[in-house]
Amino acid sequence: MTYLRKTTATTPQSAPLPDQVRNSAGGYSYPVDDWVRLGRFLVLGSELGSYYATERALTLENAHAVARCLAEDGARTVAEIVAISVAGRAPKNDPALFALAMAATVEAGETRRAALTALPQVARTGTHLLHFAGYVQSLRGWGRGLRRAVGAWFLDQPAERLVLQSIKYRQRDGWTLRDLLRLAHPQTADAQRNAVLGWIVRGWPGVGPEPHPDPVLRQLWAVEQLQRMETATEAARLIAAYDLPREAVPTQYLTNPGIWAALLERMPMEAMVRNLSTMTRVGLLSPLSSATATVTARLRDGAAIRRARLHPIKVLAATLTYAAGHGQRGTNTWTPVPAIIDALNGAFELAFGAVEPAGKCHLLALDVSGSMGGGTIAGVPGLTPRVGAAAMSLITARTEPSVHTMAFSHKLVPLKITPRQRLDDVLKITNGLPFGGTDCALPMLWAAKQKVAVDTFSIYTDSETWFGSVHPAEALRRYRTQMGIPAKLIVVGMVANDFSIADPHDGGMLDVVGFDTAAPQVMRDFSAAGAEDVTPP
Repeated sequence: MTYLRKTTATTPQSAPLPDQVRNSAGGYSYPVDDWVRLGRFLVLGSELGSYYATERALTLENAHAVARCLAEDGARTVAEIVAISVAGRAPKNDPALFALAMAATVEAGETRRAALTALPQVARTGTHLLHFAGYVQSLRGWGRGLRRAVGAWFLDQPAERLVLQSIKYRQRDGWTLRDLLRLAHPQTADAQRNAVLGWIVRGWPGVGPEPHPDPVLRQLWAVEQLQRMETATEAARLIAAYDLPREAVPTQYLTNPGIWAALLERMPMEAMVRNLSTMTRVGLLSPLSSATATVTARLRDGAAIRRARLHPIKVLAATLTYAAGHGQRGTNTWTPVPAIIDALNGAFELAFGAVEPAGKCHLLALDVSGSMGGGTIAGVPGLTPRVGAAAMSLITARTEPSVHTMAFSHKLVPLKITPRQRLDDVLKITNGLPFGGTDCALPMLWAAKQKVAVDTFSIYTDSETWFGSVHPAEALRRYRTQMGIPAKLIVVGMVANDFSIADPHDGGMLDVVGFDTAAPQVMRDFSAAGAEDVTPP
C-alpha cells in the first residue's frame, strides 16, 4: 500500500509522453512536422536568432527543414512559398526569397522550373530580385535557366513599373540591377523598354532641360534633373510634379521639411510608416499640422492599409520606435506626436483585417518566461517573442466579447490589461513582468482549480516548457474531464523552432504561426467549429 500511495499517473514535463522529444530547455514537447516548420520560418524568419539558438544555427535548422520539404514535395513547397509571399502574410519577404533560391538549386528539374517560374510572384520589387540574386549566388552558379528567369523579370512587367523599380532599388547586398542585366542579357525590340534598360546600365549623362517626350520615360528624365537642382524649393517642385520617390532625392535635401512634404503627397503607405520618425525629426510632422492630419487619416483607413499589404509587424515596429523618440541605432531623436501614436495603435489592428468573433469564452495566456525575452521576431529590434505575444493577443481580446488574459512563466502572473488599452501601454506592462522557468500547463490547471468555463485556451509561446509537474496536453484533457467542456487549445508559435505543446493526435489542439496575418481568422474558425473533432475526455 505504501508503494501504491507513492504511485502517480502524472508525467512531469522533465519526462516524455509518447511521441514527445526533448526541447531546447530540457523539457519535452511534441515535434512539429517540416511543413509546420516551413510555415513558421516563412512568417517569423530566423534573423537575430532566439533565446536558445544563434541566428546561424536557427537558419541552418530551418534550411534543413526547407530542404526536406523540397525533397518530399517540391511543387507543394514552392506553392506554399508563393502563397505566403503573395498574400503578404509575412512581415519580411526575405525568408520566402531564401527558400525560393533553395528551390531553384535542387536537382529535381520540375521543382527548379517551378521556382524560376514563380520568381516574378515572389520577387515583386527590385530589392527582392537583388536579395534573391544574393541568396542564389551563395547556393549555385548562374545557369541558363536562372539567367532566362531574371531576364524575364525585366521584360515582363509593365514599363511604368520597371521605371519605378529602377529608380528605387539600384543596389542591395552587393548587387546592382546593372549587374543582373549584364548577367541575364534580356533581349527586346521594344524601344521604350530598351531605353529603361539602357538607363539602368549607362544612365543619361547628356539629358537636356526639356522633359522627355515619352510620358513613361519622363520620370527618369526628372531623376536626372533632380541631381542638378540648386535649391530645395526647386527640388520639391520637381518631386511633386513627377512623383519621385525618396530614393531619388540627393542626400543634402533629406533634412528639408519642404522636400518631405512633396514626398508625402503620394508616398506609399509602407514608406510613410517607415519614415514617420524622420518626418517628425525634420519638423514636417508636428501637433495639429496639416501633414499630421494627412498621416493620421491614412493610418485610420483600413481598406488602404490592406490594399498596401502593410504587415502588422511593420506597424508594431514603427509604434515601438516612434513612441520611444529615438532609434535603435544611431543618435537621432525626435519628439513623438501623440496623435500619430494613437493612429499607429489603431493601424496595428486594422492591418490584420476584419475578423468576426467566434462568440466563445477565451482564456489568452502569454508566456513571459526567460526564453521569450531572447531573440527577435523577423529581426525587428526590440520585438522579442514576449512583446510579440502581448501585441498579437490584443487582436483576439478586442474581437471576442468574452476574454480573460493572463501571463505565466513558472507561476501565473496577474496581467492588469484590458482589450481597450493602447498597444504601447500593453507592451510596457508585459515587458515589466517578472519571469522564470516555463510551465505551459498553468493556464489549464488554474482554470480547472478555479472552475472557470473556457471554450478555447490560446497560449502564445515558444513551447520550450519544462518546469511543470504535468504536461500541457494532459492538463487540457484533465480540464475537459473535470469541467465537462470539450475545450480547445490553440498554440500560437512565436519562434521558428520545431516544438509545440499541442498534441498532434488530438483534434482539439491547433498550431498556428504567430504574426501570420491569416492566423486570427484561422483561430476564430477553429474556436467556433463544433466539438465533434475534439478527442473525447
